[in-house]
Amino acid sequence: SLESRFFVDDGIWREAPLLTGKGGFEPLPDVRNILVTGGEGFIASWVVRHLVCKYPDAYNVVSFDKLDYCSSLNNARMLESRPNFSFFHGDLTQPDSVLKCLEKYHIDTVFHLAAQSHVDLSFGNSYSFTKNNVLGTHVLLESTIAVKTVKRFFHISTDEVYGEVDKDAADLTERSLLAPTNPYAATKAAAEMMVTAYVRSFKLPAVIVRLNNVYGPHQYPEKIIPKFINLLLRKRPLCIHGDGQHTRRYLYAGDAADAFDTILHKGQIGQIYNVDSRDEIGNLDLAAKLLSIFGITQTAGWIEHTRDRPFNDRRYAVDGSKLRKLGWRQGVSFEEGLANTVDWYRKFSRWWGQVDAILAPFPVVAGD
Repeated sequence: SLESRFFVDDGIWREAPLLTGKGGFEPLPDVRNILVTGGEGFIASWVVRHLVCKYPDAYNVVSFDKLDYCSSLNNARMLESRPNFSFFHGDLTQPDSVLKCLEKYHIDTVFHLAAQSHVDLSFGNSYSFTKNNVLGTHVLLESTIAVKTVKRFFHISTDEVYGEVDKDAADLTERSLLAPTNPYAATKAAAEMMVTAYVRSFKLPAVIVRLNNVYGPHQYPEKIIPKFINLLLRKRPLCIHGDGQHTRRYLYAGDAADAFDTILHKGQIGQIYNVDSRDEIGNLDLAAKLLSIFGITQTAGWIEHTRDRPFNDRRYAVDGSKLRKLGWRQGVSFEEGLANTVDWYRKFSRWWGQVDAILAPFPVVAGD
């Protein structure tokens, strides 16, 4: 059964806080049934919890997920008793599964977040990224056109589609050229091309959203922040790729949920929106901040440098002023968000069960 396969600790979700964004809007009269793909994953589960809890009488929310290694039914288990929440176990690469879900729940709005997203894995297992990120998007688009009920399609992408940005260069706007540099980013750019083709060919009512790095509770520990936290919880040193001077801009997951909420209610069909952050942090600085939270002031022995990725963008930088004109603002500082995240992992390190294998500098996860 799903329960026996995917609930590592059947009781842990009962102890966890129900985390959402902070905002909320007047419900849209023509939105009723919302599909969130990848709904048991990290960012998507924040969207699911937010929409279910902020709009209990307005929106029905369906979490669609194939339950890959980085998903957890625990991420939305606390919503099971709510009448406006449903879970559908399905695979986006299977048209019958997608059509069945769209028709069963009379879906009128889609948030497409399901994707394989870990860059390190894409260097060694890139075929599965193409299958899930490109073919999965294609199947969802074709199914959406077939059912003829979807009035809004929000495709969630990444700032990595723009490629590397020089330190002194201006932040990139939504009109900037796409120049992905790793297999993961290439599949996300390809998926965007599928969406824009369906907009042109079939008048798909779509919006594309490109995010910075998102972090916070419920993130699978393959990404740098939860990985470092879990290493420190095990009193193990932090492994830094290359010289550690690569920077990323980080956005707390609650702020990301609010950004999606804003785009749903205030965004314009046919547009692209960057979701940016003011917090640009280098990997070495990030390690030092986490060591400090854990009470470690001397970094000697706690940081190990390992070989770099085959290609590792030095930084990404996008301009989110277009979204800010809709009223969205980054609300959680990096210090506050990092403290919240560390606190959550201290309490809920059992969330995914045994994760030691994924904490390696270059982890290997079995393919499909």
